[in-house]
Amino acid sequence: MVTMTDTAQHPPTARQVSVGTGPLAPSDVLAVAREGAGVRLDERALAEIARSRAVIEALAGEDVAHYGVSTGFGALATQHIPAPRRAQLQRSLIRSHAAGSGPEVEREVVRALMLLRLSTLATGRTGVRPLVARTYARMLDAGITPVVHEHGSLGCSGDLAPLAHCALALMGEGQVRDARGVLRPAAQALADSGIEPVVLAEKEGLALINGTDGMLGMLVLAVHDLRELLVVADIAAALSVEALLGTDAVFAADLQRLRPHPGQAASAANLRALLAGSAIMASHRTPACTRVQDAYSLRCAPQVHGAARDTVEHAALVAGRELASAIDNPVVTPDGRVESNGNFHGAPLAYVLDFLAIAVADLASMSERRTDRFLDVSRSHGLPPFLAADPGVDSGHMIAQYTQAAIVSELKRLAVPASVDSIPSSAMQEDHVSMGWSAARKLRRALDGLTRVLAIEVLTGARALDLRAPLTPAPATAAVLRRVREQVPGPGPDRQLSPEIEAAVELVGSGALRAAAESVTGPLA
Repeated sequence: MVTMTDTAQHPPTARQVSVGTGPLAPSDVLAVAREGAGVRLDERALAEIARSRAVIEALAGEDVAHYGVSTGFGALATQHIPAPRRAQLQRSLIRSHAAGSGPEVEREVVRALMLLRLSTLATGRTGVRPLVARTYARMLDAGITPVVHEHGSLGCSGDLAPLAHCALALMGEGQVRDARGVLRPAAQALADSGIEPVVLAEKEGLALINGTDGMLGMLVLAVHDLRELLVVADIAAALSVEALLGTDAVFAADLQRLRPHPGQAASAANLRALLAGSAIMASHRTPACTRVQDAYSLRCAPQVHGAARDTVEHAALVAGRELASAIDNPVVTPDGRVESNGNFHGAPLAYVLDFLAIAVADLASMSERRTDRFLDVSRSHGLPPFLAADPGVDSGHMIAQYTQAAIVSELKRLAVPASVDSIPSSAMQEDHVSMGWSAARKLRRALDGLTRVLAIEVLTGARALDLRAPLTPAPATAAVLRRVREQVPGPGPDRQLSPEIEAAVELVGSGALRAAAESVTGPLA
């Protein structure tokens, strides 16, 4: 998992992902985006690319208007471009559309969108020359990452500006980062890798930018990350239920089957496995315990975590369909027609990207509520105020909860859908856009926030478990506690919390906490 602040460069690996043999798998996207894997274009794909290119070249010399071949773009589609100027048309398209602004987009996102654009080129539906696809593949292999900026895509007609910056680098123009992360002119980086810049021909500029690849790449990465965070959310909840003297009886399988949502069942099964054998929980399973029900943030964890799981699986279904798509306009059909279409519209992706941001905000909100219960003596069942060593002199985890609350508040703002907004563009030709790129960008920020919120809950739950001594936690939660203690000391007088929070963030994001729990439970769902 990579947070929004990560700038690490990952050198190319020996692994190669085959492109053009069928839809890419999410694991292929992760390998190229995060692990630096290279790509290999299938020979059958190259043959299909050549076949569709022949269709475009047959149209290139005609006086009849063909969008993207002999016309302008967008609202300028009615402008006929004479044959001698059609190559310039493609170069001008890329230069004018490379209009992004703001901070650089993360390397993993750029590599993902480049791979996905290459995948569409390899379908043979775009009409580019094999040379274009091969050169794009060589850039990925060489670890050359074009500089793409945060702002510029409306998520309709594809991610035009981000993809244009990648196409600009293919032409030997603009800025890139090399495999070591050094910012360099594209022409220089290409030359050092033995790659000739491409002089674009008819339709090729349009084919390089008219895709949903940025949105899709970020969705694939987010689905992977959120699946991992959902397991950590169950681990954090288990720590909290145990340390707050809650009950695991409500997680029983027969009770969960009364409401047969698959995500809920999976989350409840995780909680049962994590809490099995807890001496802390056994200590209050007596007639002396008068508590009838736990608070919702404890009792309803499987329902909320499960709903988020089911949302993720819906998003994964949409991503899978998009991975099997060929997005371009116009498109060269298998029977040789060149047809305009609207498949570049990002609505299917934008909706689920927004949906995931809602789930992320709610997961974090529930986590923060569990944390807050530890700090209030009226609800913590015998723990010291704010888990402080010397309450009054020490403040314990008081301000760690403030940090959670600040992040959760931001996550609620990030959950406001981007896809309900649309600003007409291109002189009203593109009068309804998806804003899917914006939905994806805010989801990445939201996932970073959720990682931090869960890390603080884990830190707080671990401290509370220590304070329950001599009672001992469940074997699985004890393993998690030991892993935390390898990085963060146990209870004591106040010390700077920020480094401890960052250490916990690393434990969450690296998968270390999941590995610790699974060393006892076996694989968690």
